[in-house]
Parts: sequence; structure tokens; C-alpha cells
Amino acid sequence: MTATASVPTRPVGPAPLLLTKRRIWIIFSALIAGMLLSSLDQTIVSTAMPTIVGELGGVSHQVWISTAYILATTIVMPIYGKFGDVLGRRRLFLVAIAIFTLASVGCAFATDFWMFVVFRAIQGLGGGGLMILSQAIIADIVPANERGKYLGPLGAIFGLAAVAGPLLGGFFVDHLTWQWAFYINIPVGVAAFFIALFALQLPNKKAEKPIDWLGVVFLSAATTCLIFFTDFGGSADFGWDSMATWWWGLGLVVAAALFIFTESRAADPIMPLSMFRNPVFVNATAIGLALGIGMFAAIGFVPTFLQMSSGTSAAASGLLMLPMMVGLMGTSIASGLLITKTGKYKIFPILGTIITGIAMFAMTTLSASTPVWLICVYLFVFGAGLGLIMQVVVLVVQNAVPAADIGTATSTNNYFREVGAALGTAVFGTLFTTRLTENLTQVFTDAGATAEQAGQATSTIDPSTLSQLPDAVRDGVVTAYADALAPVFWYLIPFIVVALILAIFLKEIPLSDVAGLVARGEAIGGEEAERLEAEQRSADATKVAEPAIE
Repeated sequence: MTATASVPTRPVGPAPLLLTKRRIWIIFSALIAGMLLSSLDQTIVSTAMPTIVGELGGVSHQVWISTAYILATTIVMPIYGKFGDVLGRRRLFLVAIAIFTLASVGCAFATDFWMFVVFRAIQGLGGGGLMILSQAIIADIVPANERGKYLGPLGAIFGLAAVAGPLLGGFFVDHLTWQWAFYINIPVGVAAFFIALFALQLPNKKAEKPIDWLGVVFLSAATTCLIFFTDFGGSADFGWDSMATWWWGLGLVVAAALFIFTESRAADPIMPLSMFRNPVFVNATAIGLALGIGMFAAIGFVPTFLQMSSGTSAAASGLLMLPMMVGLMGTSIASGLLITKTGKYKIFPILGTIITGIAMFAMTTLSASTPVWLICVYLFVFGAGLGLIMQVVVLVVQNAVPAADIGTATSTNNYFREVGAALGTAVFGTLFTTRLTENLTQVFTDAGATAEQAGQATSTIDPSTLSQLPDAVRDGVVTAYADALAPVFWYLIPFIVVALILAIFLKEIPLSDVAGLVARGEAIGGEEAERLEAEQRSADATKVAEPAIE
């Protein structure tokens, strides 16, 4: 058999994974499906939120719809990242899709507000895995110096979802029911599961060291205490002078101290403290934290502003997010291609934070009389700025750590960005809803309602009932939303400025030319992979031909 004589001798055991271009693109298709599922659900609720909280009676608590999802997502990110490093990522990716899809069914059939919030949190348990594992798997199969052209489209998926989500949410609210915002996840989830099942052929592993379960518990506790501390402190029911608020603050301090103590002694820590001695990792992660505070708080409430302040329908408010998608997709893909071509990345976070800050400043002027075309311009600029930062920061972090820690570093970076998102959504969302509740109560009281009637009207107001109100009351409601939300953007600008300063001091280091799986000895990549696959095809063809010769 001369056809197999040239195949190099390999160690006895499973054949190594050959990372040919064809296999990389097949795996990438599975990641795109999973990322679309996760990112779509973060935005589809935004236009449906006023209707959901109106029907389920939770206007004054609507911030929890976003906070519950982000909190759950944040808690599980480090778990998926670390477990992916030590156990392999394929099975975890399938589990994450399954959890997310089943929780979508629960959201659709929820009969009261808090049941809905619980299922949103369960969705977050799956969504966190889809985001982290997608980014980590790309680092496993593609070298850092080529990764930009893959991370760019992944970032563009977020931009696509930023428009498709609100559009679909608005369409369902206007023409069907809000439950369809979750029904749609079922076929998408099933399709994503089977694509991943057959396309995501990655090696499975076994943990060689004890799993850091105590670290998982204490990190989860610290994250939960942090969110409740900020939520209680910013709420009208408790406030910063409430003992309940400070009990959560005490819990945060205790849990964080126990977590740090545990990590310093764990055999294989869930979030190694040694990473925080890496200046590039720390800088890029801090950029993500500052950006998360400003970005998600802004994105989450813009559709609500458009519906209730400008009198725009749910479908139209989703359509008005289209410019943001165009801006984000364009700069995300372009920056990825330029990084792959030049090997330079530092300029993009600097430009991105400047552009995002300009857009945020412009949003402080939003009012019920702001022209629609001007809102579109603001959103385009905002999206263009985000597209220059989000995936670039992930690439920087992955390139700054050893191949064995790619998943952990990716999840830690995303964790702090999501902590920022949770803080931004909880604190600034609470500022918005507290002020909104006061404004709406005043509107209905001035219209002659009793305190009890005003509270009931405030709790159940939604876009469908707005048009049924008397002109004076409707104008009052519109003004109440405008006065509650627009000033919040002023509080977000300082965080964008902090991100800019951090970006200026970000150190630029050469991009690696070896994929994670190859660096760990779990796969063969590049020209050697192409050659070995060609030789294997030749050997298989010879085996098929031998019976005919005999």
C-alpha cells in the first residue's frame, strides 16, 4: 500500500483534529447559530417590554426583566469558561442551547410577572454559555492574527439582533401577541442544536484537577449581592439609607473576600488571580466593564423611549434601530478585517469610545419632539462606535493569555462587562423607573384619579392603552417618559470617558499565529492539516479501489 506510506507516524490513540479551512467554516456556522439565538433574545424583549409589563402588572418592576437575564448570564459566564477549558466545549454548548430553548417555552406560558422573571433568569443560564463558548471556540480553532475576520461577523450578529429583535418584538406585539417573542426561539433553538450537534466536532476532555466548586458558590453569591445592593439602593421602596440595602452590601463584601481567599488556594481556580497581574488583560477587561455600564443601559431603554415618549408603535421603534445595526455591523466587520491585515488593534477601541461618547451626548437631547431622522443618526453613530470596541477587546484578552486559559480569560472579560451591564441596567434602570413612576402618578392624580387609581393606572399603562386616554392625560404620559429617560444618558457619559482613557493606555502586543487547540496539542492546523486531510482522502480512495482490483 504505497498510498499510506507517506503518512507520518502518530502516537497510538484517537486521530488528532485536523483544523482545515473547511472544518473551521463548518464549526463557525454552528457558532453563528448559537450566537444569533442568544443575542436575539436580549433585544426582542425591548420593544415588547411595555406590553408585557402592562399585561402582567409589573410596570414599576420592569427593570427586573432585564436584570434577571443579565444577572443569570453574568453568574454562569466564568463557569462555562473554566469548565470549557477543563472538560471541552462541545457538550457545554449543546447544554446551553437546550436550557435556553426550554426556558423560552416557560416565558411564553408565564401567567404572572414574577414567573416570567424566573424563566428569563433561566434563559440567562443558557444565554451566558452561548456567548462565552462561541468566543472561546473561535480562539481554539483560529490563530489570533486571523481571528479578527471571524470575530467581526460574530459582533455583526449582535448588531443584526439589535434590529431583528426589536422588529420582531414590535411585529408580534402589533399583530399577534407578545408570547410570540418567545415562541420564535423554539424553532431557532432546535435548528441551532442540531447544527451544533453535527458540525461542532471538538475533542472532549476530563478534569485533571479538582473542580473549584467553592469558587463557583462564592462568585455567584458576590454577583447576586452586588446586583441586589445596587437595585435596593436605587429604588424608591428602600434607598441608600435602608438597612436592607446595606445587608446586601455586607453580603457582597463577605462573599468577595471569601472568593478571593478561595481562589488563592484552589488547585484550579475558576478565575485565577494570576490573570490580574497581566496588565493587558486588566486594561482590556476594565474597558469592557466601563463600556458595559454605558452600553446596555442605553440600548435597553431606547425602544421604550421611542414607543412611549414619541408615540411610535412597537414595530416602528424596532425599525428605527436599523441604523444602529448598520453602523455596528459595518465597523465590526471592517475592524476585524483590518486587524487581520495589519496586526494592529489599539486604534480601534480609542476611536470607538470617542464615537460612542459623541452619540451618548447627543442622546441627552432626546425629547418627544426630536425628529425621527435625527434619532436614526444618533443610533447609527452609537452603533458604529460599539462595533469598533466589542469584539476587539475580546481578541486582545485572548491574545494576552496562554492557550490553556483562553476560555477562562474570555469568560472573565465578559463577566466584568456583564457586571457593568447589570450595574448599568439596575442603577440607571431604577433611576428611570422610579422617576417615571413618580411622574405618571402625578399625571393621573392631576387628572382627578385617587392615589389608588393612579397607582393602578401607572402599573398597567402600555402602548395599546395610551391612545385611548384623553388628550391631556396622553400628553402628560408622553412628557413623563421623556423627562424620566433622557437625563439618564448624562449619567452614562462619564463611563465612556473612563473607557477612552483606558483605551489610550492599552498596550499593543503581537498577535499569535497559533490556534488554541494547536497550541495545546489537541489539533493540527494550517498547511499540515490540509496536507494530512488530502493524504487521508487518498488513502480512503485506495481502500475503496482495492476490492475492485482483486
